[in-house]
Amino acid sequence: MKPHLRIVRHPYEEPYHLNLVVSASNGNLSAGFEYYENARAIHEWASVLEQFPRHSSDVFLHEIGSEIPEDRTAYYFRLRVFNTNSAGGCAIQLRFNNNQSLPDREIFDFCIRAEPSQINRLGKLLRTFAELRHEVLEWNITEGELHEFS
Repeated sequence: MKPHLRIVRHPYEEPYHLNLVVSASNGNLSAGFEYYENARAIHEWASVLEQFPRHSSDVFLHEIGSEIPEDRTAYYFRLRVFNTNSAGGCAIQLRFNNNQSLPDREIFDFCIRAEPSQINRLGKLLRTFAELRHEVLEWNITEGELHEFS
């Protein structure tokens, strides 16, 4: 399996909140989850990732919820993009915790390695996806595309 990221948008209180179903793989591990996101966040992701990295220690971090039980959030999601070495390697870290008790707990945490140009392409796709005219964003390290509502 090729490393990839797939985001399906389901209409939900748009244009302010989005219901997103995400599936991702780093080639070894695959995971899927559903969560709710502020629509402005997609614009923020696009702005940062189109220009990533701006310097050698550049890091983009987006978090929703908490893994601390006392915070009583429905889930925790982290998207982190960072440099892996001085030669320009980068990675996209995805972490999700549904904050449920055993046996219903679901947690994953892995990275997708990518070159800056591949992350920049993801940013451009996200910019168009944020216009809410497409239902599906599909990205992998060699290509990407958007699918409109049918």
